[in-house]
Amino acid sequence: MSLLFFIPLLSGLWSEDQQAWRETLQVKLPLLFLPLAFAAPFNFSRKQWEWLAYIFIGTISAATIWSLFHYAANPTAVNEGYLKAKSLLTPLENDHVRFSWLVSVAILTAICILYTKRNSPRITVILLSFILVWLIVFLHLLAARTGLFCFYIILLVAAGWFIYKKMQWRYAVSLLILLFALPVAAYRLMPTFQNRVKYFKYDLGYFKETKYLPGANDAVRVISLKAGYGIIKENPGGGVGFGDVFSETKKWYNTHYPKMAERDQIYPSSEWLIYGAAGGIPGLIIFSLVMLIPFFIRTHTGLAWRILNLMAAASFLFDIGLEVQFGVFIYAFVILCWWKYPRHSKKV
Repeated sequence: MSLLFFIPLLSGLWSEDQQAWRETLQVKLPLLFLPLAFAAPFNFSRKQWEWLAYIFIGTISAATIWSLFHYAANPTAVNEGYLKAKSLLTPLENDHVRFSWLVSVAILTAICILYTKRNSPRITVILLSFILVWLIVFLHLLAARTGLFCFYIILLVAAGWFIYKKMQWRYAVSLLILLFALPVAAYRLMPTFQNRVKYFKYDLGYFKETKYLPGANDAVRVISLKAGYGIIKENPGGGVGFGDVFSETKKWYNTHYPKMAERDQIYPSSEWLIYGAAGGIPGLIIFSLVMLIPFFIRTHTGLAWRILNLMAAASFLFDIGLEVQFGVFIYAFVILCWWKYPRHSKKV
């Protein structure tokens, strides 16, 4: 994981904008220090780790209730905002992308507890099941694509696992029915979800042709992906350095889309492309390896561990979570907590 810090660190050797490079390093410091902290030989009991999981689920659930209160205060305005690429107010300074990913992780955590602790007291099972259902409902109410995409990864992988490993077709079929039924139900019952879909359809034409439409969220993201790919093609050996990614991206916009408003000139909307643009093909390969290595680490919660890392890797395909402080900390802390529990926890 710390390689994700050392690549930006080394890129300072060929970054012209040293101030931007230093700011990038400051944001990515958790990728250096958190792995060192979790590598220390401290041990929690499994019971303590489970309590940490309960606290995490409870905190995320409380945060969703906070968002729900804001929605209830003026639902009409919020619903209309979804037709303009806006979303429900969330914690993390309204970072709905990172918050939706945390909600999907809380869902995965709750499912793991329910599956492995089926003999828990009935009240615990009922309460946790209720919270699980609520988190799924909220995720569709929020209608943030990152969280929804990760949630459906959970359903799809779990269904495949029940078929491949357990031959339990009834569970697999139930999950696949949910996979298709939940979006349909959410579209019919939740105005926020419905309006998100309507906005996506409106933006789809620009999205397909990568035409520039001021303020069009998806079309601008696709153009940004083209910009990142273009920078990699022009600098395949070592990239432009993390200090110059944004300035080089803006140059690409000015060359290929001279009428693009400055507010729409964003970073390439993919961590793969960010590391490729900054470090060239070597940076792209190293980033891919860092995302791939966890799948070969044996853990006690093997399937859930792989799903979690798949959710993280998938979220980085069309998001730049490692370029913002919340995203860096959340990714490192959550992944390392899950790594620490199965490898180093003591039995009670």
